[in-house]
Amino acid sequence: MKQIEGGVCAAAGFKAAGVHCGIRKNQTKRDLGLIVSDCKASAAAVYTTNLVKGAPLLVTKEHLADGTAQAILCNSGNANTCNADGPQIANAMCQLAADQLGLAPEDVAIASTGVIGQPLNLEVIQAGMAPLAADLAYHNSLHAATAIMTTDTIPKEAAVEFELDGKVCHLGGIAKGSGMIHPNMATMLVFLTTDAAISSELLQKALSTDVQSTFNMVSVDGDTSTNDMVIVLANGMAGNTLITQGGEDFAVFMKALNTVTMQLCKMLAGDGEGATHLLECKVSGAADLATARTVAKSVICSSLVKAAIFGADANWGRILCAIGYSGADVNVQAVDVAFVSKAGCIEVCKAGAGIPFSEEKAKQILLEHEIEIQVELNSGSAESTAWGCDLTYDYVKINGDYRT
Repeated sequence: MKQIEGGVCAAAGFKAAGVHCGIRKNQTKRDLGLIVSDCKASAAAVYTTNLVKGAPLLVTKEHLADGTAQAILCNSGNANTCNADGPQIANAMCQLAADQLGLAPEDVAIASTGVIGQPLNLEVIQAGMAPLAADLAYHNSLHAATAIMTTDTIPKEAAVEFELDGKVCHLGGIAKGSGMIHPNMATMLVFLTTDAAISSELLQKALSTDVQSTFNMVSVDGDTSTNDMVIVLANGMAGNTLITQGGEDFAVFMKALNTVTMQLCKMLAGDGEGATHLLECKVSGAADLATARTVAKSVICSSLVKAAIFGADANWGRILCAIGYSGADVNVQAVDVAFVSKAGCIEVCKAGAGIPFSEEKAKQILLEHEIEIQVELNSGSAESTAWGCDLTYDYVKINGDYRT
């Protein structure tokens, strides 16, 4: 498994593009992105569990019902959610892309991100479609990655090279997400591409399985977005034998998928709105996987833990508190806690009780950008990891005037 550059263009036969069409007022920011496969691809997706769903999700779900797609169109600056004409606009966007690319509109997946409840101007999208198509290139993953950004401070790309059936394959992805991140299916917007040949059924199984330990374990602010979606396209251009069942090849594909999604998870968590720290909670010694996941997510989601990390305060009692209200069946008298960063490691709690430690050393550890909270439950062998960020003054500033 080799990490490579290229994002969604790392896989053979995928072009990408991104332009400014006028949805966003800032003309220096791209707001319309496109990913296109040279041929029709197997497709799979997971969607937000929020009852309020953006119109693009509903349309995409219809278009992927046959397990195939060839293009993904996405705009930023407007979520096209809670709009009376939302489905019509989403369908019209697919039609515009299809006409430009010579595809059927059903072969286009659609996504939107931005402000909820504001009408989306179709005219600027129509005007931007020709320039968008003209920008398509096999090296333009970054253009698409920046076009889907909202409050993100950095584009998010990852890719790997691996081998299946003697053929060199690639899998890459881009993601956006900085706030309103507390997924319960996938997260934010994530677009993945691969030139591996795999059936849509196995592709869906791979994605649905993977998100449980990756994107579902990320939280920035506890809000589950209305537009969360992860889409993966597999065009088979690597030439490997089609994967139609579990086995060694499927396991290798799953590892490639997990490698990319794990990287994107860390990028998303580390770029949380106003964040100054990437926070990783590693839970071990749990009685079962469900317990490990519940505990890890509860710690990551705690506003008090997040605030303590922002202040470089080794307030481990907040971690025990989060474990206690998580709902998991945990023996709190057996819990050990430690903080780890590149500045070192310090144990702060043993068997559910505080132990003497150097506050000065703890502060130095917590001043690093990447902070790991180690939680040992001492009740079994299951483990899980969750990702998040600290809670800062800037988070409130960003969201206090996000719409206006």
